[in-house]
Amino acid sequence: MNRELQLNSGMKCAKYMLIIVSFMFALTAILLIMVGTTIQTIFGDFSLFIDGHFTSPPVLLVAIGTILIAVATLGAYGAVKESVMVINLYGVCLFLVFILEVSAAIAAFMMQSQVREMLVRTMHQALEQYDHDPKVKAGVDFMQTGLECCGVDQPEDWKENFAPNKNSTLGSDDVVVPNSCCGKMARGFTFAEEVTCLEAFDYGCFRKMNFIVSQSSMLVATGATTVAFVQLLGVLCAFMLAKTLRRNKSIREARRWQLQQSLGVLISGGKMAPPQNSAVTGYQQLDNCDTYTPQSPSVN
Repeated sequence: MNRELQLNSGMKCAKYMLIIVSFMFALTAILLIMVGTTIQTIFGDFSLFIDGHFTSPPVLLVAIGTILIAVATLGAYGAVKESVMVINLYGVCLFLVFILEVSAAIAAFMMQSQVREMLVRTMHQALEQYDHDPKVKAGVDFMQTGLECCGVDQPEDWKENFAPNKNSTLGSDDVVVPNSCCGKMARGFTFAEEVTCLEAFDYGCFRKMNFIVSQSSMLVATGATTVAFVQLLGVLCAFMLAKTLRRNKSIREARRWQLQQSLGVLISGGKMAPPQNSAVTGYQQLDNCDTYTPQSPSVN
C-alpha cells in the first residue's frame, strides 16, 4: 500500500510540475507577443527610415508567442490526461519553437551591424526628397517632432536640401529649417498662417534613431535567446516527465496485475477466469457423464 501511495504521489508531482511549466511558458508567450507588437509599432512609425527586412524578427517573435500559447495548452492537456504520447508531442513542439526562437535571435543580432549604415543612407535620402514627396515630408516631420531633433547630424543638413535655403538673400551662415525642427514658434501679427521659428532643435536625429532601432533589435535578440534557452530546459523536462509518467504507469499496471494474480482472478472479456498457474487448469472440464483425467505430464 505504501508503494502504491508513493507511485500516486510521483504521478501527481510530475503532472502538477508539467502544468506549472506550461503555465510559465504561456506567460512567456504573452510577453513575447507584447514585445514583438511594441517593436513592430515603433518600426512602423519610422518605416520611412527602416528597411523592410528589419521588421522580420519582431513579426517572427509575435508568431512564436502565438504558437507557444498553443503548445503550452497542449502540455497542460497532456498533464491532466496523463497521456505520455501528448507529453512527448509537447516536447517535440517545444523543440521546434526553440529552433524558431534561435533563428529570430540570429537574425536580430546580424541586423545590429547594419543599423548605422541603413539609417545614414535612408535619412539623407529622405532629406533630399523632402520637397518633392508628401509622404517623405510627413515621415520626416513626424520624426523631427516626435524625437525633438533637426536634420541628420545637425540642422545645417537642411541647407542643401530645403528649398527656402536657395534664396539668394540669405547670409552664408543662415539656415532655414522646416517647422517640425522648431521647439518654439510664434505666429505673425499680420497673417495668422505665418509661423516664425523662435528656437530650433540644435542636434540631429541620427543619434536618437540609431539608439531606438539598435535597442529594439537588441531587445528582440536577447529576449528570443533568453526564452530559447529556458525553453530548451522545458524540452528536457517534458521528456523526463513523460519517461517518469510512463514508468509509473507501467509499475502501477504491473502491481495491479500482481494483485489480480494473488487473488486468483483474471479479467478476460468481461468474464471471470481462473489464473493460468492455478491447479484447476491441470484438469479438463467434465461433462455430466465423463470421467476426468489429470493432464499432468507422464513419468517415463
